[in-house]
Amino acid sequence: VIIPLYNKARYITAAVESVLAQTFTDFEVIVVDDGSSDDGAELVEAITDPRVRLVRQANAGVSAARNHAISLARGEWVAFLDADDWHHPRYLVTLVDVQNAWPQADTVAADFVPLAHAEGLWPPCWPVIKNFPDVELITDLPSRWMAGPCFFTSSVTVKTAQLQKMQPCFPVGESCGEDLDLWFRLAEHSPIALARTPLAAYRLETEGCLTASHQTTTLQPFMQRMQARALSGCLSAGQSRSLLRLVAQFKVTFARKAIASGNRLEGLCWLLKGHYVVQSKRWWLTGVMVLFFPGHLIKA
Repeated sequence: VIIPLYNKARYITAAVESVLAQTFTDFEVIVVDDGSSDDGAELVEAITDPRVRLVRQANAGVSAARNHAISLARGEWVAFLDADDWHHPRYLVTLVDVQNAWPQADTVAADFVPLAHAEGLWPPCWPVIKNFPDVELITDLPSRWMAGPCFFTSSVTVKTAQLQKMQPCFPVGESCGEDLDLWFRLAEHSPIALARTPLAAYRLETEGCLTASHQTTTLQPFMQRMQARALSGCLSAGQSRSLLRLVAQFKVTFARKAIASGNRLEGLCWLLKGHYVVQSKRWWLTGVMVLFFPGHLIKA
């Protein structure tokens, strides 16, 4: 279980304790302190469980911290956990069961519970997990993602060998969409097995960009790389189409945001750039918005 830590002293103890409370006990916890200026690293050092390991590095960003932890990982799988999130006590054992049931999947994930920052330092009342969860085998992640985000960083585990082949896994210097960048590249190699039960809690207001398209009106680097891969000829025709449609949906979102801010010309430009989804109702409705809707009535 790898945890990047940067100035999250308020939350880090609860995050680590959520791992130590797991019913599956054969794990290591690697906390990489990314040059924090608070006492979060000292709090980790005070934890006496020998499975917890603290590594310090000069501040280089969350991507560098995760890459460093991956390079040190000794387990067969890497589970990601951010310093202000939590794992359900049966998170690891459930994902191990899913891994065993779907060995073709190099990535295994779970649903999550979103929490507002104001909801306290401790996780919600977790659901009681009695039976093996329903599992969705995702073979086309871009299409699945267009229906809505179905997992996030702290609810993902990946085979260590696959990650180490892809190093640097996370683009260094990026902190928005850097996780999505990796999930989509992993999905191009093997299916993702998704346990349809909430096994992680996600603190909305201290995390980065779960849905990065809603945080900006510029094509982020990870979106540019998606588009470049789709056009490079290195993917199957189906994979390329799905990626181009996903990037086009981001552009349609940018079009709506531009219209909402009163810039119809910019909105039209983004809409035309999203032509790979010209057959969708959302594209045509956005076209109507460009022409007729008052900006204050538009939601991205």
